[in-house]
Amino acid sequence: MAAYVIAQIEVTNADEYMKYASQTVACAEKFGGTFLVKGGAAEWIEGTGFDRNVVIQFDSVEAAKTFYNSDEYQAILPIALNNSNRSMVLVQGV
Repeated sequence: MAAYVIAQIEVTNADEYMKYASQTVACAEKFGGTFLVKGGAAEWIEGTGFDRNVVIQFDSVEAAKTFYNSDEYQAILPIALNNSNRSMVLVQGV
């Protein structure tokens, strides 16, 4: 069953953050991930949140967790954490 990593991000240092963002597609693809949303224009129709949104689809929750916990992703994660405020959730699809 498909699973989705969904993130909302407020970038605080764009130049440094791009060092992370430029590597995420290739990293996710190694684990079967496909970016469905990566930034792009957003319009809030209810509530509020951060202005950058990301949705990555994986074949399963296990594949998404393998991606997140991989050495490759963990190596670039500190760049994101040091240059943004964000929330991330793993959601099982229907």
